Amino acid sequence: MDSKKRSTLLTISAIIAGYAALRTVPSLLPEKLELEALDRPKGFRRFIAGETSGSFDAFVGLDSPDSVDVAARKAAAIERVSADICGALYGDLDMSRARIPLASFSDYYCPFCRVQTKSFADMTSKMPDQVAIAWHELPLLGDSSNLAAKAALAAKRQGAYVAFQERLMTSPFQATPEYLARLSEDLGVDGEQLVADMESPEVARELENSAALAQVFAFVGTPALVIGRTVVQGQVSDRMIRRIIDLEREEGWDVACVSA
Repeated sequence: MDSKKRSTLLTISAIIAGYAALRTVPSLLPEKLELEALDRPKGFRRFIAGETSGSFDAFVGLDSPDSVDVAARKAAAIERVSADICGALYGDLDMSRARIPLASFSDYYCPFCRVQTKSFADMTSKMPDQVAIAWHELPLLGDSSNLAAKAALAAKRQGAYVAFQERLMTSPFQATPEYLARLSEDLGVDGEQLVADMESPEVARELENSAALAQVFAFVGTPALVIGRTVVQGQVSDRMIRRIIDLEREEGWDVACVSA
C-alpha cells in the first residue's frame, strides 16, 4: 500500500473514531435547546435536562407548627404562590442592574445539586451584573434533608445562610441535631436561636412555598431551576445555562410575570 492510500485510510479512521467518541460521550455532543410551552403557569416554557434525585411529594415530612393537616397546607400554599408566581420564585432579588433571575431548587443530599450549587455560586461571583439567584430548599430525600433545609433557613435569620449552605453541600455527614450544634458553634451562629427558628412558622412557610412552587411547575426531583421564564428539570451544564440566560435577555424574561 503506497503512502498516499495509507494516509487516506488513517484520515478516514480518525474521522470514524472521532464520530464514535461523540456518540459514546454525551458531554461532547452539542446540546439542543428544545423548549416546550407550558399551559400553566402561563408564559413559562420547559427544558428537560439531565438526571434528578427524588421523586415524591415535596410536602411529605414538613411538620406544621400549628398542626394543620398536610392537604390544607398544600392547598393554601399553592394558592399563595400562584397569586404571584414571580414574587414567590424570585422574592426581593434586586433587578435594578438588568440581571436575569434564577430560582434554584435543591436538596443537600442530592449529588447533582452539590455540583450544580457550586457552579451557580461561581457564576454569580463572576457575573454579578448578569445573574441573580434565589435559593429554594426542596428536601425530598428524607429526614436529614428536611433537617438540613430547616437549619439553612434558620441560619438565614442570622445572616449565615451562605455559610451554612456551603458547609452542608460539601459535608460528608448527614445532618443531625448534634452535627448542627457543632456547625453553629464553628460558624459563630447562636445555636439556641437556630433551633428555635428551625421550628418557627416563618421557616415552615418558606418550605411550604418552595414545595408549592415545585407542585405548580411539576418538578419530579432535584435539581430544578427556573431561569427567567424557562423551567429546567434536572442537571444542566453551565454552557446550557448561559445559553438560556442569553435567550432570556434577548426575549425579555419578565413577559411571564406580566401574563402569569
